[in-house]
Amino acid sequence: MNLMERSQGRFPFPELLELLESPVYGFRPFGQIIRVEDFVADGRYVLRAELPGVDPDKDLEVTVGHGVLHIRAEKTKEAEDAKEPRRSEITYGAFSRSVTLPTTAREEDVTAVYRDGVLEVTVCLEEEHKTADRRIVVQH
Repeated sequence: MNLMERSQGRFPFPELLELLESPVYGFRPFGQIIRVEDFVADGRYVLRAELPGVDPDKDLEVTVGHGVLHIRAEKTKEAEDAKEPRRSEITYGAFSRSVTLPTTAREEDVTAVYRDGVLEVTVCLEEEHKTADRRIVVQH
């Protein structure tokens, strides 16, 4: 299966939405996007998302519906030290990402595993059944 088929799904240009959400175009603050990679392996769609420092029990939510996978997370700053850092390049706050699933995705067969700061979501894909064209008799 080719991932290019993803663009034939519900929204005609999902890559355009992902491009508009990129930090370069300013629709999201810099660093507030969840970076992902996706591929197909062993009949499953696999999406990996970088989410370092997130507590998967409290601060991570994965949902799927209507052909779209949604990931929401929040990373809060720990108030252990009263001193503010001189410099902080660590991003805190709420993060979200939505990805259009392939048209053959089975939404009832989804698994998610969080390990070493990476969330891996897998979705089972149905085999595409191509039927031969057949002539329909027109009654009159």
